[in-house]
Amino acid sequence: MNGAEILVKTAVNAGIELCFANAGTTELPITIAFDSIPGMKAVLGLFEGVCTGAADGYGRMLARPAMTLLHLGPGFANGIANLHNARRAGSPILSIIGDHATWHQKADAPLNMDILSLVRTVSGWHKKNRSVQTISRNIMEATNASLYGQIASLIVPNDHQLEEWKGPPFKKQQFSFDPVDGKTIKKAASLLRKYRKTALILSGRALREQGLRAVAHIQHITGCDLFTQSFPPYMERGVGLPEIERISYFPEPAIKRLSPYEAFILAGTNIPVTFFGYKGIESYLINKEQKTLQLTTAKQNVAEALEYLAQALGSSPRKSKIKSPFQSIQRPDYPQGRLTPEKACAIIAALQPENAIIVDEGLTSALTYYPLTDRLPRHSYMTIAGGSIGYGMPCAVGASLACPDRPVINIQADGSGLYTLQALWTEAREGLNVTTLICANRSYNILFMELERAGIKEPGQKTRSLADLGNPHVDWVSIARGFGVPGIAVDTAEGLRHELNKALSEPGPHLIEMVFV
Repeated sequence: MNGAEILVKTAVNAGIELCFANAGTTELPITIAFDSIPGMKAVLGLFEGVCTGAADGYGRMLARPAMTLLHLGPGFANGIANLHNARRAGSPILSIIGDHATWHQKADAPLNMDILSLVRTVSGWHKKNRSVQTISRNIMEATNASLYGQIASLIVPNDHQLEEWKGPPFKKQQFSFDPVDGKTIKKAASLLRKYRKTALILSGRALREQGLRAVAHIQHITGCDLFTQSFPPYMERGVGLPEIERISYFPEPAIKRLSPYEAFILAGTNIPVTFFGYKGIESYLINKEQKTLQLTTAKQNVAEALEYLAQALGSSPRKSKIKSPFQSIQRPDYPQGRLTPEKACAIIAALQPENAIIVDEGLTSALTYYPLTDRLPRHSYMTIAGGSIGYGMPCAVGASLACPDRPVINIQADGSGLYTLQALWTEAREGLNVTTLICANRSYNILFMELERAGIKEPGQKTRSLADLGNPHVDWVSIARGFGVPGIAVDTAEGLRHELNKALSEPGPHLIEMVFV
């Protein structure tokens, strides 16, 4: 057995079942090992950003890692934007990067790069393999590290992949979070009792069902309000679950909304900040007079901590249920006429099936979708956690492979979609049940909004040209068909209702270009 084979075997033993790969010469031994070592599915992405974004989506859905296999430093660099999103989302990913043979690195070949410096920017755990005999240990350490919700990156030289390996593979190590701090729980309970107007700001496992059940009890006892950041990585949503308010993307309404609160418990997240620095506006959305308490560290289970907090307040989430104010399904009515972003959001909310996975990169076109969804059937919801556009299509690929029995709806801004449209090919090749809804406003509309915020209501021709996606219009229907995905364009509410119903009732991928007025 060589180093590549023990790498794959150890990863399989650690519970990794899927690898998103765009490999090159330095990783060929690992690709060959997929044939000889059973237990891992290999999926090709035509661009490294598809591989990394798909691993992000997979990790968000299952809270356990997929593997990515990338070619040297340039391959990792091509995938780093979606690894940035994955880092911000707290997604577990095992990232394997091939490197030149150790004896060849001093020659400084054209693809040579300081890969270790590159992986440090997004990885919570990172290492360069030093010998074939340490590959199995490195893989097991990396996999365990990823389970805290981080990217673990291992660089493996080509000659180590080819060398013979001796000895048994490392067995799967028992993973556990650090114990919850009882003193912090008591402080949080005291804070919620002491102050009249309090709120929880939630992210990570706090927004999964276990955390949300505990949150419902905490809210019932204390009357606190519930928030999440502007772009939550993942949350369970729908009837029977507490309503979570998203903090506004724009700083002025966000600061105004949060300013009345006396104290905040931060559960799985940090103090919220403005997305950009705006002159005359503080970076932090919470002021220094408002009390804040961090409930957990990155290595503690925030859902478990919330259960302890509920118990400290006198309730028991595991033994009793809190009745949600939203117990019955309520969908919006179907709009009619020429299609607008608001009408599209209403139709999506009206039609999305129970247990759907919603991957939202609609950005400005999807602003009205989230408020419509608290009384829908249960579903999972993901957004662009790190703000690096081009996450939606790859994330939908990963989510569908993680949960093949669930329909995936990708609400996709047109400008962002162009960054990683190669994901459509992977959807077609794998026969994934992903419906991509292109929001065709034919612009980087957020830039126009930011220009208006800056007081520039009539930008010049050159400025407009850098935010306009017309001349020529992108033909999404032809692009989809070229990648093997059935595509159609609609410009009326009636047309979208008909085509979305049809797409959701048929297996395999579909793309609908929603052309807005």
